[in-house]
Amino acid sequence: MESLQSHRVEMISIAVALVAIGAGTAFYFYITKKPKGCLDPENFKEYELVKRTDLSHNVAKFKFALPTPDSVLGLPIGQHMSCRGKDSVGEEVVKPYTPTTLDSDIGYFELVIKMYPQGRMSHHFREMREGDYMAVKGPKGRFKYQPNQVRAFGMIAGGTGITPMFQVTRAILENPDDKTNIHLIYANVTYEDILLKEEIDNLATIFPNQFNVYYVLNQILRCGPPPMNKAMAAHLNDLGYTSQMQFQF
Repeated sequence: MESLQSHRVEMISIAVALVAIGAGTAFYFYITKKPKGCLDPENFKEYELVKRTDLSHNVAKFKFALPTPDSVLGLPIGQHMSCRGKDSVGEEVVKPYTPTTLDSDIGYFELVIKMYPQGRMSHHFREMREGDYMAVKGPKGRFKYQPNQVRAFGMIAGGTGITPMFQVTRAILENPDDKTNIHLIYANVTYEDILLKEEIDNLATIFPNQFNVYYVLNQILRCGPPPMNKAMAAHLNDLGYTSQMQFQF
């Protein structure tokens, strides 16, 4: 009887060990078989526009499909990609953009675009319809993001400059192990010009102890020439923030 019980315990131990090995193997394959990013840093690749959502008279969200439902874009946090199109006279134009999605959004990526009346690439986006294709190349950029690399990020964005800030913010807040605090100042001409406001406000509500946003409008704080980045750099230098403590996208 004692021998039979010992045999049963041994068999159970072997079964548990096999389950553990199986789980470890599955995790290993998940890590090693993580889908390769679709972007190519040297060559443009085309992606289909599967949904266009107009957010205002000059702002729209463009959703592009990746090759398969399991594909990831492969864009490092804080970096951008080049989009190629044609302007109003048919000439080729290339401009950098940052998606509002992350690689955790599999199978697609999204761009929120403000289309300016005289913008060359704005014309291309304004003319785009579902079923059209966009040529994209990347990733590009000098920013290297690592969780908890700093205690806090102070962010200053104006207009469409919110997109890389939003991308970094999402990456931080959606990682439970990343404790980085974020303080965002976001400037626009009018209230209606505030891009991604609903998404930003939702993040501020869900993470009130980690993310603070301050909206600034022209009617309250005047701004103008010289360009915003140059002006903000001068003010931050006066406040004691060295060039090593600042990053310009």
